[in-house]
Amino acid sequence: MPTGHLIIVYYCTILVFSALYTPQPLLPVLAEHFGVGEARASLLITVTMLPLAVAPIAYGFLLQRISARRLLRISIWVLALTQVAVYFVDHFDVFLMIRLVQGLAIPALLTALMTYVGASASPGRIAQTMAMYVAATVMGGFLGRALSGIIAANLGWRWSFMLLGLATVLCALLLGRLRSDPPVSFQRLRLSSVLDVLAQPSFLRLYGVVFLAFGTFASVLNFLPFRLVELQSGLSESGIGLMYSGYLMGVVVSLVSLRVAARVGGTVNAMLLGSLILVMALLLFAAQSVWVIFLGMFVLCSGMFMIHSLTPGVLNQQTGDQRGVVNGLYIAFYYAGGTVGSFLPGFLYHGLGWHVYLASLALVVLTATWLLWGMRR
Repeated sequence: MPTGHLIIVYYCTILVFSALYTPQPLLPVLAEHFGVGEARASLLITVTMLPLAVAPIAYGFLLQRISARRLLRISIWVLALTQVAVYFVDHFDVFLMIRLVQGLAIPALLTALMTYVGASASPGRIAQTMAMYVAATVMGGFLGRALSGIIAANLGWRWSFMLLGLATVLCALLLGRLRSDPPVSFQRLRLSSVLDVLAQPSFLRLYGVVFLAFGTFASVLNFLPFRLVELQSGLSESGIGLMYSGYLMGVVVSLVSLRVAARVGGTVNAMLLGSLILVMALLLFAAQSVWVIFLGMFVLCSGMFMIHSLTPGVLNQQTGDQRGVVNGLYIAFYYAGGTVGSFLPGFLYHGLGWHVYLASLALVVLTATWLLWGMRR
């Protein structure tokens, strides 16, 4: 694939992840505008993550084999038009429905984009090409939050979706320049294969770790805007969006995690270190200072991406001919944790306060630490 076409793929990857997280820094404003509570407003993230959790299983039955170009063209227009449609939304339930449709399109988009990335790389450059893809996903997660906050603070929250939607329309037009058309194969996860993998204690522990860790991570990122408004009522949407700058640590940590693992005695020990860093971050989030919380975001992302960047390698070292099932279940558990974490802990926050909420998340992370500790043998 020509370098220009690969840049188009990376650009679209950034926009897909931007779309996933666009509402997050705007949740307090959206909750006030539509007259809903914190937990209900957080559903704008939850309903979009849910299809990502079931996609490894469901999409294998729905899309057995389809070309990457066709899948991209359909899905990217769905995402672009729904982003623009949010500008005209007046009812929260309609907003939720649009976000669900986006969630249905995103797994197909990511699968097709990864197919293009994999097909474009020569054998000696696969690792470098995939590293660039991962960096694009992290950049998308940051820009989706930061830009939506900045745009909303200056033009209003509706324009956050409109302008990112128009950028996605440009992406859809650029995808028309792609000439290669590698096939996309969605593997069907048969129940017997799934049960065989889950019957292995090490796999089950790792799936539990990523479910609990990403659930905690997604929860903090989702409810942090409400906490920031509590601490500093005049904080603008752009200020909230820039609080997610620590997300960029994902790029740094993903690049150095293997070196850290070599220094601390292996990947499991490095993942244990990541879980302890997550607990440390939760302590920082208990502070009353916005600046301490800003620092805490860098710590939180360091811990999460230490775990996230190493877990797939540990899983794939232990698998044989079931690699597709093992990796599909990893994605399912990862986003299932995010789906639960982005909604359910909100009831603790709303009912018992921020510090009880953080304490419950600390217990969740310590449970993940216990699961990792059992793998040190």
